[in-house]
Amino acid sequence: MDRRSLLRSFSYVVYDLIIASLFYYIATNYFHHLPNQPLSSTAAWLIYGFVQGCVLTGVWIIARECGHHAFSDYRWLDDTVGLILHSCLLVPYFSWKYSHGRHHSNIGSLEMDELFVPKQKSSIRWYSKYLNNPPCRVLTLVVTLTLRWPLYFTFNVSGRPYDRFASHYDPYGPIYSDRQRLQIFISDAGVVAVFYGLYRLAMAKGLAWVLCSFGGPLLVVNGFLVLIAYLQHTHPSLPHYDSSEWDWLRGALVTVDRDYGMLNKVFHNIADTHVAHHLFSKIPHYHAMEATKAIKPILGDYYQFDATPVYKAMWREAKECIYVEPDDEAGQSKGVFWYNNKL
Repeated sequence: MDRRSLLRSFSYVVYDLIIASLFYYIATNYFHHLPNQPLSSTAAWLIYGFVQGCVLTGVWIIARECGHHAFSDYRWLDDTVGLILHSCLLVPYFSWKYSHGRHHSNIGSLEMDELFVPKQKSSIRWYSKYLNNPPCRVLTLVVTLTLRWPLYFTFNVSGRPYDRFASHYDPYGPIYSDRQRLQIFISDAGVVAVFYGLYRLAMAKGLAWVLCSFGGPLLVVNGFLVLIAYLQHTHPSLPHYDSSEWDWLRGALVTVDRDYGMLNKVFHNIADTHVAHHLFSKIPHYHAMEATKAIKPILGDYYQFDATPVYKAMWREAKECIYVEPDDEAGQSKGVFWYNNKL
């Protein structure tokens, strides 16, 4: 199941890029011919942004596989492809690769996990109870889906706390070791190069053209990545552990598979095979369904799957999973933490 086929992996890259190019061609060559301008054109660009964003989310996921060395048998090729694809989506490839690798090594640990570490009740701010209502919850979700991804890379928002400022763009920050710093510079250079290319495009075709053709889809990509990661690691049935109870296998099972319907294939099964991904991160996505079917009978009740529609799950988790607190049932270890929402 972990056999990596260079030809097959590249076929998904080519397929996704052809589909993305086709949507781009249609948008830039035909939208201005639509009747009832500008209303119809605005609607068409909004649809384009969503559909193109879904396709580019699949491209992002292939780049993720490069970071896991799941794309090919050649690490240098994985890093080259991953650097190009992630840079084009304004993601610092090596920076993410290293921090995400530590997420896989420490998932479920309240002290050491790198991303989506839940707050403990003692750290909940006094004003949180005033935000736990439908209007504020909607606002929180909107801000999370639109801004959390760039804020995570830039300011480590929602990331593991460090004793000083941490940023994925800082080669000398606490996230990285000395041997990784050169590659962080390379990641930064890749993002800067794409920003420069977008600047030149804006000068040639206009800022509105860049925002419509690239900015809208990128916003959708960022939103889906945050949503997918959030729902993979946030669920009332998922425990978290402190250092007295955590081990790697326990942590690897602190995730839940979700169903995105027809988008499962578009997203290369990132959401409905995530349990297998955390157990065997070097398995290519085209073997992930096979791996998931194999581990289900072995894991039994330890395998987590939730078929709740995504929009309902997002609302429920935002409402019910506010913080974690130790299990206070008799005989249970205080090192196991569960979600709660009583403020």
